[in-house]
Amino acid sequence: MKILPAVDLLGGNAVRLVEGDRDRATIYSDDPPAMLAGWVRDGAERVHVVDLDGAFAGTPEQRGLIARLLTNARAPVQVGGGLRSGDAIDAVLAAGACAAVVGTAAVEAPAMTAAACARHPGRVIVAVDSIGGAVTTRGWTEAESLTAIELATTAADWGAAAVLYTDVLVDGTERGPDVRRTAELVERVGDRLEVIASGGVGTLDHIRELAQTGAAWVIVGRALYEKRFTLAEAIEAAC
Repeated sequence: MKILPAVDLLGGNAVRLVEGDRDRATIYSDDPPAMLAGWVRDGAERVHVVDLDGAFAGTPEQRGLIARLLTNARAPVQVGGGLRSGDAIDAVLAAGACAAVVGTAAVEAPAMTAAACARHPGRVIVAVDSIGGAVTTRGWTEAESLTAIELATTAADWGAAAVLYTDVLVDGTERGPDVRRTAELVERVGDRLEVIASGGVGTLDHIRELAQTGAAWVIVGRALYEKRFTLAEAIEAAC
């Protein structure tokens, strides 16, 4: 398993939310490009960037900043947040993202998302954001009847590169990841696409537990920013 440091953008700053609540944002840097460069310098093989303004607005809002991040990055960068149209997906990939992360559109515009997967093989990641195993959309504000397993299975059928599973209720809390459901996703779809784990990582033991599930990557944010451990230590724990 490999480590994906997160750079979440809100109002031009690098932040972390608690349980997806924009009113509970902690600003960690007013220079996201420098933060991203630091993660790469410290050994990140890929970085996860989210346009939180775009996720809440429903359309990309941080295009200029993301373009700067992609231009200056010395490692692959996957980008999500507000990518709800084929044009938005095409644009972020054309700008240099290694992959586009699609969440709400995967539920509300499945035909468009399936077409994007076919158009960009290996470059579309479907975000499976979950509360109690049920999918949530629109910046984690709306519950859906679809289950995480159902969406992940559909993503595999589309030929998505990966599913990014996030337990919304622990995201940004450092209370621990949803190891059980991550393992279930790996068991159900891991032979067809990568599973990326996200949410709740606060200790090196959390990383070690996720590594046992067979997940390919784990996204780590607040714990790195709060210096619970270093990126090098996280990379070692994930091996």
